[in-house]
Amino acid sequence: MLTETLGGVLVDVRAYAGAKRNEVRGIHDGSLKVAVTKQPEKGKANKAIREQLAKSLQLKLSQIDLISGETSTTKKFLIQNIKIEELQKRIESLSKDMT
Repeated sequence: MLTETLGGVLVDVRAYAGAKRNEVRGIHDGSLKVAVTKQPEKGKANKAIREQLAKSLQLKLSQIDLISGETSTTKKFLIQNIKIEELQKRIESLSKDMT
């Protein structure tokens, strides 16, 4: 799910567009599940997913870039200026809040 690179940390995301609310739903099959209310048209859902990642993981929007999967439900986001260990802690903290 998390891969450290020279540019930052790659995060595998499974996207659910058109959901009832914006939320991170936990981890499933090695990907972070992110649901957004926006429909997958003209990049609206991708933008909403990026915003939800920033909000949930307490990051700045400028730290997050979509690397691949623009038209797919499986995406890779690059998160910059954070150590992989810190990002892992934040994701684990989210998972605990969901139980």
